[in-house]
Amino acid sequence: MKTVKTFHELHDALEKMERPLGYVPTMGYLHEGHLSLVQEAKRNNRSVAVSIFTNPTQFSPEEDLDNYPTDLERDLALLGKEKTDLVWLPSAEDMYPDDFQTWVEVDQLTKLLEGRFRPTHFRGVSTVVAKLFNALQPDRAYFGQKDAQQAAVIKQMVRDLNYRLEIVICPIIREPDGLAMSSRNSYLDPQERKAALCLSRGLEAARQAFLVGERSADRLREVVRTEIEAEKLARLQYVSCAHPLSLEELNDSIEDCLLSLAVYVGKTRLIDNIQLSGRIEKS
Repeated sequence: MKTVKTFHELHDALEKMERPLGYVPTMGYLHEGHLSLVQEAKRNNRSVAVSIFTNPTQFSPEEDLDNYPTDLERDLALLGKEKTDLVWLPSAEDMYPDDFQTWVEVDQLTKLLEGRFRPTHFRGVSTVVAKLFNALQPDRAYFGQKDAQQAAVIKQMVRDLNYRLEIVICPIIREPDGLAMSSRNSYLDPQERKAALCLSRGLEAARQAFLVGERSADRLREVVRTEIEAEKLARLQYVSCAHPLSLEELNDSIEDCLLSLAVYVGKTRLIDNIQLSGRIEKS
């Protein structure tokens, strides 16, 4: 496994790598969800690159950039076990020099869901991902379904800017008790960790209601909300039942939807989602 830091080192390393190249962008503090993306990339490409960069521009001033968990030594050991070909560790100074002034913005998709509460977040995401894609020129890039809106935004950006690469969205990886894996889970104390299960319980309750015929968007949202509000340590920020592609909120009888939510457990903000489809669920 080769580790590089500068753009020059990256370009030299890329010239020697076999194609197709699969790429997994991360912010570090890796868990099984990240590693599942690396494994999928390994299955479908001759070479695999991973970047570790905690992107400052996707954090607002009141968010947790300074406290975001890091363990580079552990991350590199995990990636070595997965036989990753290349790890890129760009610096904030290289990615955003003092005279930096160009931003990439996806318009409509970023105004919904997470965008209502984190208005500058997706500008930072799309800009950094565009820069990462430009530097690496991968054939495929791998993202997790847990960040469903991010995945939709990146796919839109790739279409709009005519990138020649395939975006692959991989399933959410969960702990045995159902909690979606996240680097931010490390913030939770034991009581909060138990309380955080209300997210997956709420989504599963809605899925069970859907399986037995519930098709009211309002009712599905209410099923999730009831589960969250029953947990004393949890505070619901939003629950959404949206069109899986446009992310526009649905208000009538539905056949397909993205059911998602954001919840504060203590001081930690967690997100989760499931996709419901009558066509899939009945098969």
